[in-house]
Amino acid sequence: MDQIIKDNFSIRLIERRDNAQVKNLIIDVMTSFGCVGEGYSSSDAELEDMYAAYAEDRSEFYVVVDEYDKVYGCGGIAALSGSTDDTCELRKMYFYTSIRGLGLGSQLMALLLSQAQSHGYTKCYLETVANMKQARVLYEKFGFEPIHSNIGATGHSGCDNYMIKNISIR
Repeated sequence: MDQIIKDNFSIRLIERRDNAQVKNLIIDVMTSFGCVGEGYSSSDAELEDMYAAYAEDRSEFYVVVDEYDKVYGCGGIAALSGSTDDTCELRKMYFYTSIRGLGLGSQLMALLLSQAQSHGYTKCYLETVANMKQARVLYEKFGFEPIHSNIGATGHSGCDNYMIKNISIR
């Protein structure tokens, strides 16, 4: 897939060499929102090897990098554990504050939803927390709608907001 370029940043598939930077990004962003410990994505075992975790069929994980390959953002999709085969989960979409507002989140979201459709998913689910207001604005912009409880088995008991989007091709 071609890279998407904006303001000297590009979006590309994760590579093994990105693992440490991605882990640090996720932990840094989650910590800034007070989302630490069990029940949050910053404690997921897959953080140790994100490249391998998204090498499975119907999974994609992208990083937002500068011209020196420093990771500033990330996000992915994968099958929603404990759910039906037609539902994927938007996972670990985080950005450092220094690049928020540049439109890279919208570009990454559009790419991820397109990839989800190409993998045959008809629904995309996500979990977040109420104080991640900017992220929720992005999700709503892309048509994610709030639902009252979690679905699947993500293990993210610390999340308090759940959203879903129909992505079936019409």
